[in-house]
Amino acid sequence: MTTTSLIIQSLQEINLQHPQLQTIVALTQAAAMTSISSHAVRLEGVGIGPQTFNEIQQHCFSNAWDVTAIETPRPLSDFKLVAMDMDSTLITIECIDEIADMQGLKPQVAEITEAAMRGELEFQESLIRRVALLKGLDASALHRVFDERLQLSLGAAPMLKAIQAAGLKTLLVSGGFTFFTDRMKAMLNLDYSHSNVLEIDNGKLTGKVIGTIVDADEKQRTVERVCLELQITPQQAIVMGDGANDLKMMGIAGMSVAFRAKPVVRAQANVALNFVGLDGILNILH
Repeated sequence: MTTTSLIIQSLQEINLQHPQLQTIVALTQAAAMTSISSHAVRLEGVGIGPQTFNEIQQHCFSNAWDVTAIETPRPLSDFKLVAMDMDSTLITIECIDEIADMQGLKPQVAEITEAAMRGELEFQESLIRRVALLKGLDASALHRVFDERLQLSLGAAPMLKAIQAAGLKTLLVSGGFTFFTDRMKAMLNLDYSHSNVLEIDNGKLTGKVIGTIVDADEKQRTVERVCLELQITPQQAIVMGDGANDLKMMGIAGMSVAFRAKPVVRAQANVALNFVGLDGILNILH
């Protein structure tokens, strides 16, 4: 990898004299080191190969630092859209796992969720299997999950505030359910949302999904459709996700962000945020 800059950031304050940081400066032969904030630094004029970058990643990981290599820095103004996965990206939970918990079925459902997110199980099949396990559950369980368990991920609020203030549009695209995405869209003043519709009959879940399942292909199509509507290209979109079913929409984006993601996703993303919050993307776009 040849790069012009490295951004290192942490939830803790970064001491510019930290021995590990000094080691990284020496490894990269950086022309300059500038402080972005007390929690983030930028190394400029860096030229490194994959082996050296891998060594730097190990140094950073041992200190709970995130490191991002940027070959061509882009300002926030380059982008017009931020598209986000919901479960375990914009919010901390997997909604379907928490719904299943109301049935005493969380371990069985969570196991299928994990396999799908790692890319070991095709998403459509995994969703059909998981939703089927919810058959007969009272729909009030959805309200309980939203009211009692749903929380925004670390840094989500300041990230959204900054991108909305800059005029970027927002899209929530999820393999989860409209019950949650519709409420998140209204609560956070998002511009677009797209997800799966749970069938409910007489106040009970039927164990089925209505209509097209929002899988990896549908997520990509949704990003493309919204970009077309906004008269922009996917290169003007930032796409955030954590699981294998996010990879296709991340792959067409101008910047892809893996947040607390599975290894298969981290490996393919432009930016991997393992420790800092979603607002860590702002340090990379300065």
